[in-house]
Amino acid sequence: MTAYENKLETIARDIQPLDPIWLAKARERTAQLLMPTRALGRLHDISEQICAIQKTLQPSLDRKAFVVMAGDHGVTAEGVSAYPQEVTGSMVRTFLAGGAGINVLAAQIQADMIVVDMGVISDLSFPELETENRLFIHKIARGTFNLAQGPAMTREQAAQSVYTGFQIATRLFEKGVHILGTGDMGIGNTTPAAAIGVVLCNSSPEAMTGRGAGVDDAGLIRKIKAVQNGLNINRPDPRDGLDVLSKVGGFEIGGIAGLVLAGAFHQRPVVIDGFISTAGALIANSLSPGVRPYLLAGHCSKEPGHGLMLKHLGLASILDLGMGLGEGAGGALAMNIIEGALRIFKNMLTFEQAGVANKE
Repeated sequence: MTAYENKLETIARDIQPLDPIWLAKARERTAQLLMPTRALGRLHDISEQICAIQKTLQPSLDRKAFVVMAGDHGVTAEGVSAYPQEVTGSMVRTFLAGGAGINVLAAQIQADMIVVDMGVISDLSFPELETENRLFIHKIARGTFNLAQGPAMTREQAAQSVYTGFQIATRLFEKGVHILGTGDMGIGNTTPAAAIGVVLCNSSPEAMTGRGAGVDDAGLIRKIKAVQNGLNINRPDPRDGLDVLSKVGGFEIGGIAGLVLAGAFHQRPVVIDGFISTAGALIANSLSPGVRPYLLAGHCSKEPGHGLMLKHLGLASILDLGMGLGEGAGGALAMNIIEGALRIFKNMLTFEQAGVANKE
């Protein structure tokens, strides 16, 4: 077992469940609010979950951050993407210039945003941005290998990618971030995400694989074939998340898994975005099922396999808008709903405060 694996094993072992006492206190507060019993539906579940995570009846999401993990993929050689591979680096530069969708939506909720180069092929050297802590270079390699022809990465690289994500999130939490959103960028990354989903959700390539950024019918056939070939050649072990990640995953997916582990370890809520982020959550869940209570699913992607992933994790998406952008966009929109849930919980009058008779 490598040093990274030992660290991840310790992290997974030390993740604690939600405190049932705080969950009960939050539900008691909800029952007192001036409305018919649980009239706002899942908003109550969200606020109570945050209360139990933060162990308070005055939860705060004042400091928010998004981490966009970026990496390239060797499987693009199989013709699985509608866009050329160099778009990954170009989009990262757009993130850093503030012009992408996630930049706009993160600014709307006053969330910080950082980008992490986990394995982009092109060089992303912007010293001034690194000094400002907006860009972090943790390039494990210049893209993964082609998963349709062999393992995407070594087991040590897989563990390193997860631990890197854990460290990045840990630093953000130490600086006072209350809630973290996950995002991704990587041309071709819906193919490894689909492969992960097939293995860990016990699904089929046909059910899990979608059109990603918009491949045509022939491209979809190539994607399904690439996923099936990768599974046939590599035979990832569904009982071993690192084995799955190393054989059919991506560096940015491993980084997202590390963000999820850090949220659970440090008892902070993590809002996962779409298909790619949820593949990372599947890896994290395989390493430690204790991560589940700390997760919120921002939205349900238009990718057909995303609903299967969420069902496997026992998560219901906050939004379902037919989105497929990635980047963290769905998670950023969902944070508006999460904040609304907390405002209701904290600021709405109780029956007693309003002098209104409860139904009892």
